[in-house]
Amino acid sequence: MLSDKLIQTESQPGLRKMTDRNASGQAIQPTQPAKPGGWGKTFVISALCLVVVVAGIWLVRRRQAATANTAGAARMGPVVVPIVAGIVAQKDVPIYMDGLGTVQAFNTVTVHVRVDGQLKKVAFVEGQDVHVGDVLALIDPDPYQAALEQAKAKKAQDQAQLANAQADMKREVDLYAAKVDSQQVYDTQKALVDQLAAAVQADQAGIDSAQVNLNYTTVTSPIEGRTGIRQVDQGNIVHAADTGGLVVLTQLKPISVVFTLPEQDLEDIHKEMAASGQALKVLAVGRDNSTLLGEGILAVIDNEIDPSTATLRLKANFPNENLGLWPGQFVNTRLQLTTRKDALVVPAAAIQRGPDGAYVFVITNAKGGKGSAGKHPDGSATAEAGPKSRPAAGATTPPGKPGDSANQEILSVKIQPVTVAAQIEAGEALVESGLKKGDRIVVDGQYKLQDGSQVKISPAKAAKVDSGPEDGIQ
Repeated sequence: MLSDKLIQTESQPGLRKMTDRNASGQAIQPTQPAKPGGWGKTFVISALCLVVVVAGIWLVRRRQAATANTAGAARMGPVVVPIVAGIVAQKDVPIYMDGLGTVQAFNTVTVHVRVDGQLKKVAFVEGQDVHVGDVLALIDPDPYQAALEQAKAKKAQDQAQLANAQADMKREVDLYAAKVDSQQVYDTQKALVDQLAAAVQADQAGIDSAQVNLNYTTVTSPIEGRTGIRQVDQGNIVHAADTGGLVVLTQLKPISVVFTLPEQDLEDIHKEMAASGQALKVLAVGRDNSTLLGEGILAVIDNEIDPSTATLRLKANFPNENLGLWPGQFVNTRLQLTTRKDALVVPAAAIQRGPDGAYVFVITNAKGGKGSAGKHPDGSATAEAGPKSRPAAGATTPPGKPGDSANQEILSVKIQPVTVAAQIEAGEALVESGLKKGDRIVVDGQYKLQDGSQVKISPAKAAKVDSGPEDGIQ
């Protein structure tokens, strides 16, 4: 049987194989070597197929979700954007010119000694407020007291000689009248009297000079002000020629501020001063532009413009009763040029900027049916009837309370171009044209709006509205 099968196999050309046989005559199948990398390639191909299948499933589900969201949005109608509303107000607005200034003491005095000697006593405390005539220091007075006594003694000596010469002159007058003495003797005696009288006058001048020097040994304050840091300690020898001085006094009440403005403002300042007939008010403000340090008046306009910076220097005086201004301090200055009567102002956040200039979103009438209107805590109108809108995602306002979309009137907005003055004061912008008193405008939430968008008013303190960049219509 075995031999027949072998014969049949060998007789078929396509099935003939070379085989080995063992000792019992059975065929031994040859062993083929395994192909390298076969298992790794199979794994990579399987993984790629799995990734493709998962990606396909994810894309299909995403498209289904997008289709469902689009259909849901179409059923819900247009999106209603929550916003914060404001009112166009009318009031008097001051117009300011802003500059940068430096505080300067109204008077500054470096106290020097006027005579030489030992500094016997320092009579002030650093940082002390002093008045005119207050004693600041005492120089050893003994040498000057001795000089004064010497001058007085010299005067007494000359006065005695003058008295004797005057007595002789009286006798000489009688003798000259009796023709006993000659004219020469008379003239000589008269000259002696005049000489001694002049000596007495010189002695008096010496006394006065010695008294002045003695007075200079007591150093007093020439102004009302505050002492600085002591320059010389007690016990040192001081001289009138010393450059440093004893102490520097600065007058703080009143005080001055020197500030600069652009040269083009000079004409407006002159016109306003001529029209009002009084000095202009100047405010000194801290570097944070919010802290008021003092109110003063414009005192001096410099007589020339700095050509290197094209700026004008001005000086204002401040009472400085609360010592809010200090010498050497940098401050922002605000020169009040005039006051605009009954000007229109809006919150500065309401002003938007676009390619065509400034604009605001003005709230117009409701779209849809009318309902019985109520009032929100912020003063905005509400209606129980009319189109309803679903609350924004993440909203947690309890039903039935202010801010509930079911109780809010659905309004619309329109873009209103406006002309805005350059000045923005205390978060308010001055509007020249485009609005009228009482108009309701959007203060927050503009970045989601377009012309004609539907909105609902959220209480400014109860509802939080996302605010984005104020960069025009999106």
